[in-house]
Amino acid sequence: MSKKSNAGPAESCPEPEGVPEAFFGLACTNAALRRATRRLGQLYDDAMAPLGLKATQFGLLVAIRDLSEAGKEPTLNEIAARQLIQISALTHALKPLVRDGLVELHPDPEDRRSKRAALTPEGLARLQQAVSRWAQANGRVETTLGPGVAEGLRALADLIASERFLDAYRSGRPLEGS
Repeated sequence: MSKKSNAGPAESCPEPEGVPEAFFGLACTNAALRRATRRLGQLYDDAMAPLGLKATQFGLLVAIRDLSEAGKEPTLNEIAARQLIQISALTHALKPLVRDGLVELHPDPEDRRSKRAALTPEGLARLQQAVSRWAQANGRVETTLGPGVAEGLRALADLIASERFLDAYRSGRPLEGS
């Protein structure tokens, strides 16, 4: 017997033996959020495509710029922590930016085992070009959702990404004040 879901054919699968029928009626927050982020990611990727960037790469350029302090570039660990990704995923994502001359990686002078990332002049120029494309895409999303829904979505996403949420999840308790 096969169960159909409204998630689409790619996410439908046969019902495993021994799984209670009630399981298949449960809402999956993870799947819903992943579908939503894939959709938004496609829209922002389309906006960045003429510049040869993906939205995730734009986010990395922004993070490197934001984390850079007077003459001191961020470490890869700092960037990974900001983006909530594993260091291996970050190094993989940085490869095309390094290859295209937008980012340079340097050993940390204080800890030669660590690397620091810096925007090149070309990287900074590409980031400046990308900001207007991002703003247009972001404005269209805001208009489509309406400002109240868009603000609520960002607030919810920030909450889920927070240490407060992670602590509550790990302890098995509801969020306080929510």
